[in-house]
Amino acid sequence: MSFLQILWFILLGVLFSGFFFLDGFDYGIGMAVPTLAHNEAERSQLIESFGPVWDANEVWLITAGGAMFASYPNWYAALFSGYYLIFFIILIGLIIRGVCFEFRAHSPLEKKHIWENTLAGGSFIVPFFFGIVFISMIKGMPFDAQANMNAHFFDYINWFSLVGGIALTLLCYLHGLNYIALKTVGPIQKRAQQYADKLYYVLYAGEVIFALLLLFQTDFLRVHPVATILCLVLIVGFSVCAHLSVRSDKEGLAFIMSGLTMVALVVLIFAGLFPRVLISSLSPKYDLMITGASSSPYTLTVMTIATCILLPFILAYTIWAYWIFRKRVAMPRVSAASK
Repeated sequence: MSFLQILWFILLGVLFSGFFFLDGFDYGIGMAVPTLAHNEAERSQLIESFGPVWDANEVWLITAGGAMFASYPNWYAALFSGYYLIFFIILIGLIIRGVCFEFRAHSPLEKKHIWENTLAGGSFIVPFFFGIVFISMIKGMPFDAQANMNAHFFDYINWFSLVGGIALTLLCYLHGLNYIALKTVGPIQKRAQQYADKLYYVLYAGEVIFALLLLFQTDFLRVHPVATILCLVLIVGFSVCAHLSVRSDKEGLAFIMSGLTMVALVVLIFAGLFPRVLISSLSPKYDLMITGASSSPYTLTVMTIATCILLPFILAYTIWAYWIFRKRVAMPRVSAASK
């Protein structure tokens, strides 16, 4: 196993971490539009709070997929063919989220709720089914020696994957609530904090169930005991810190801690997989390893050089965009009929 193979395995983890940290709150806000806001003005306030950045955040997902295709083509091929239908559902969720903003903006008042509910549905679909993918993947899927998968419904949908999907969706929702508290003013800000304060107790129960299922239904504790325990402790620790920050009105810290909770979850998955990229439930000898899934050394070298050149510009642009739209969003003025 070469240095570049390990480096790109880590970089893929970084890209997925960035995706869930930055795009996770987008899905949370999307789900909060019909569940948190009480009137049209508040719903518009929520959409304005992440409207300038949501599409840039999803670039992290595109970049992660492209980087996986280039650096680990065998992993990409096996994963996307085996999970074709689930990724198709995720794509539908991403598409309907994207069109909702324009359709809602150009719809009459009495029709706006249709696109607000559609936005919430798409925002639920994406994290829930990503949770299904990642958790069923670490549990093990029926991959054969050629990395072909012949799976049935219950290979994808089982208690462990459902808990993972619900947990990731709840994490995104809480991350969105923390972003709302950070970016808005008025009643919606306080309501977001109140919702988050109560939902963190639900999250704690979910994290305990998830940890128990992880320990009994994967080999993570046997293969990487220190990393597994450390990541589980970090997940719970970041959640507690976020909760305490919510209760003490430290909106910025709460947002960072909820984002780091999802980063710790991604680290747990990648650390538990290493040095594998896919786990076969048929036999350990069919596991797809880093060495057998990666591109040639030349390809990895070219990708590394390109990344070193382009990454500073991408990070600079991201920081600049968030700095430009750093101000809190007030409730817009709407007619009485909108309330």
